[in-house]
Amino acid sequence: MEPAKVIPDKLFYKIGEVCDHIGVQPHVLRYWESEFPMLAPQKNRAGQRVYRRKDLEIVMRIRELLYDEKFTIAGAKRRLSDELRSGPNARLKVVTPEMAADPEAAGLANSGPPPGAVGGHAKRSIKRIRRELEAVLTMLNTDGKSSGRR
Repeated sequence: MEPAKVIPDKLFYKIGEVCDHIGVQPHVLRYWESEFPMLAPQKNRAGQRVYRRKDLEIVMRIRELLYDEKFTIAGAKRRLSDELRSGPNARLKVVTPEMAADPEAAGLANSGPPPGAVGGHAKRSIKRIRRELEAVLTMLNTDGKSSGRR
């Protein structure tokens, strides 16, 4: 089994980025979407698939089940479904908005700085998120103009 790859810190990933990251062709990824109901990336106005971090984590786990652990599609589907239902002790850790809102209840609390203390790393993260959101907004505005909508 190969070492776990670090997921790039972005809000959205295009299908090519996901394929490059996990080492499969786009048609394989599209096939997995048809077989695994929990893998359902959103589509932007242009109809292109837009994957979130949760989707990328699911894709990485599917690849691991199929390629490394040699599960069949049906077996991988059952295993992944069980892991997603089993809650906070699951192998696959997907953070939902509810979990992020209440990290202590979700078992995600850490011994970091107290609330309100914003260090240099947090400020850089906030700036990065702002840039990414501005890029998404620009992309949405560009898509709307090119399709004749406003």
